Amino acid sequence: MNFSTIDYLKEGTPRQREAYWVLTEHNVLVRLEPFTPMLVGTIPINIDIDTSDLDIICYWTDRQAFIAVVLDCFGKEKAFTIRESSATGRDVVVANFWLDGFEIELFGQNIPTHQQMAYRHMLIEHKLLIERGETFRQQVIALKRAGLKTEPAFGKLLCLEGNPYVALLAYENA
Repeated sequence: MNFSTIDYLKEGTPRQREAYWVLTEHNVLVRLEPFTPMLVGTIPINIDIDTSDLDIICYWTDRQAFIAVVLDCFGKEKAFTIRESSATGRDVVVANFWLDGFEIELFGQNIPTHQQMAYRHMLIEHKLLIERGETFRQQVIALKRAGLKTEPAFGKLLCLEGNPYVALLAYENA
């Protein structure tokens, strides 16, 4: 599966097709193109629940330029917020807002999108979903509906020890 574009969403589930429409109708990825945007998370790999958002990761080399573009393009959208953090030891910028019934989360950092944890986790999860089949996918969704985040849900089903965000990376080259 090529996750570098969102073309695969056009032929996907009803929710994936809706996501495609929202992202293209509002030119979200086009507006963010200087920052190599990529849709990641649960909707691309069909493990979303009703409250799942559209997670878009971005790569910036100039944090202030990224913030300026995000504010200019999306600052007037419903429930817009933006915050900066360095809690993980890396500077990140996170913006949230709503477009046509979807919460959008923009996550920008100074790491190329293909190297960011969200992208790496999505690839691993996609691979595991293919390998383990529909029953496993439904178990992940059930745990998410019960309140677990995606990586902890995978961690529980795979009986991973320790931090599931780190432990899941063991499957990266498996």
